[in-house]
Amino acid sequence: MLLQRLSLGLITLFVVSLIIFLGVSLLPGDAAQAMLGQSATPETVAALRKQMGLDQPGYIRYFTWLGGILQGDFGVSISNKREIAELLGTRFSNTIFLAVFAAIIAVPLALALGIMAALHRNSIYDRSVNVITLSSISTPEFFVAYILILFISVKAGWFPSLANVSPDTPFVERLSKCFLPALTLTLVVVAHMMRMTRAAIINLLASPYIEMAALKGIRKLRIITRHALPNAWAPIINVIVLNLAYLIVGVVVVEVVFVYPGLGQLLVDSVQRRDLPVVQACCLIFAATYVLLNLTADILSILTNPRLLHPK
Repeated sequence: MLLQRLSLGLITLFVVSLIIFLGVSLLPGDAAQAMLGQSATPETVAALRKQMGLDQPGYIRYFTWLGGILQGDFGVSISNKREIAELLGTRFSNTIFLAVFAAIIAVPLALALGIMAALHRNSIYDRSVNVITLSSISTPEFFVAYILILFISVKAGWFPSLANVSPDTPFVERLSKCFLPALTLTLVVVAHMMRMTRAAIINLLASPYIEMAALKGIRKLRIITRHALPNAWAPIINVIVLNLAYLIVGVVVVEVVFVYPGLGQLLVDSVQRRDLPVVQACCLIFAATYVLLNLTADILSILTNPRLLHPK
């Protein structure tokens, strides 16, 4: 089963790489002409097209690009002549740091809110938490970001509004600068995890062994944490891992708002400069990360569900 999931992941990644290449290739306009400007001579444009490989047929360019990636060679950035792998290394590590920071806040918060909502089902607390979390997830990310900047940064002055970190930034200062973008991502993803935790626990509360534990006089919180929660881990872990995937691949808007030097900001800057090799590399890294985390979610769902782990 694991080999089958892994094979499907590789096939999916191959199809996504083909879609990325075709999507970038079908962008309107001439990339070489756009980079050089309207005043460029035809000879200069032709030379740049040859340097970018745009004079070759599409299928040759695709397999050359894919073959280089399989060997760890993402090519060279057209705009600054640097190795793309070098650019991706620093930016991707920054994106991972932001995603992990947001996950450290979001996952315990979502589990606590979900457990408390299941404990006080249909109460004022349950309904209030549902309204607040659904409102936060229904609001666009950039709007949430600007609201946080206005109240927490501009008016209160607690945290900086720009997350302009560098490799030399001290860890504590990095945490301070990344707090607002991490909080924005937290408000976006916590509702999914909280509602799944609540639904999974409530579904188990009607089980006979839960009723037997209640009849024995065990406290409700202990019933949920010791008996219901371990059997609800499969769907909860699945939605947590999927939201972690979103935290990594869905940071583009948040990184642009806070000017955070991550992979999303690099993608937007490369699109503006028509640096096609960097755009393709960023898109493929995002796709590979999402496919890998989806595969991880499937594997964890199997490992936490005895019926799937030991099928008859």
